[in-house]
Parts: sequence; C-alpha cells; structure tokens
Amino acid sequence: MTQLDLRRPPRAYEYVDSGPAIYVDSFATIRREADLTGVPADAEKLAVRMIHGSGQVDLARDLVVHPQMVSASRAALEAGAPILCDATMVATGVTRARLPKDNDVLCFLNDPRVPGLAQDWATTRTAAAVSLWEPVLDGALVAIGNAPTALFHLLEMILAGGPRPAAVVGCPVGFIGAAESKQALIDFRDEHGIDLPYVTVTGRRGGSAMTSSALNALAQERE
Repeated sequence: MTQLDLRRPPRAYEYVDSGPAIYVDSFATIRREADLTGVPADAEKLAVRMIHGSGQVDLARDLVVHPQMVSASRAALEAGAPILCDATMVATGVTRARLPKDNDVLCFLNDPRVPGLAQDWATTRTAAAVSLWEPVLDGALVAIGNAPTALFHLLEMILAGGPRPAAVVGCPVGFIGAAESKQALIDFRDEHGIDLPYVTVTGRRGGSAMTSSALNALAQERE
C-alpha cells in the first residue's frame, strides 16, 4: 500500500490531535496540578519531565533530589561523559538531539559476558552488566530505571573502591527491593560518607519511561 492509498478514518471522537498542542498543554497541565514547592529550584523542569513520563502528578511529593544533581549532571554531559543505562528501554528513551556533546548512551545488558557473570555471582543479568561499566564509569551519568539489583550492585562497587559516577538517576521499579535500593541511595552519604548526587523517587514507583524522561531533562534546560 502506497502513501496515496492511505486515508484517515472518519472522525468519531473529539480529541486534540496536534502534536505541538499536546506537548504544550501537557506541561501546562502538570504545572497547574502538581505541587512542586518541595523541589529544588533548578530541578523543577526535571520534576516536570519525570511527571510527564509517568502521568502521575503526585510523583512530586515522592521525589528526592540531591542539591547538586542537576548541576553535576549537566556539567558531566557538557564534558562529553557517557550515559550508562541498566536497560535498553531506558537507553531507547533518550532523545539524542537533546544531548549537548553527542554523548554515548550505553547499555551492556546484551554483552555476551553477562550471562556467565550472573551465573557465577548468583545475581541478575542486569546487576552483572553494571560491572562492565567500570572502564567508563568514572564521571559518567548513570541511569537505573528497571532493576533494584543494579542499583544495589552499583553502590557496592563504589563502596569497594570502584569508580564514582558524576550523578545517578536511580528509579528502579518493582515490589522486591525497589524501595530498599532507593533508600540505600538516599542514605549513602550519611551511612558511608560518600556524597553522590542523585535523583530518586521513594517507594515502588519508577521505571524506564520515568528514568529516560529525567535524562532528557538533564540533557538540556529547554523544556
């Protein structure tokens, strides 16, 4: 079927179908309905995009944003740092045109070494893949949106003397370990004396869309 053969079906519903209008109205709705008073001033657009990616205006009350999260992330990206993702869905959600230095967006989940490492270490493939970040982890922007085990593994690597990323978007989702891994990220400085800039959302919520939305906000100031 060629493009000339295609026809739009008869309009049966009343809805906004202009892409630009949907975009503008969406962000206006978020700012009207969400309570952003607890969000750091420079992280407002970060919060708005994370709400946009989740469709949940009450997300703002569960966001925890380190005071240097936005500045550290943008400085890293402007310096050409890579973005390291725990899942391909997170990597796919990054809008490459927003990246300031055509930064690499990397996910090692499908690396052939991962299954063997996961088996040897009796852990998840996603956690095992985090160890493959080590050569490029120093000063990178980390994004974990799926696996709590990946966030735990990253923190354990750092505690063991491994490289430190510039900042962490830590929003794994789920019922087993998600809330606990994010609380470990929040408590990392107080418990271990390592001040790691981060953004997270307390509780079970999270996911790839929310995490990639955060990355897109950090990549560029423009909403």
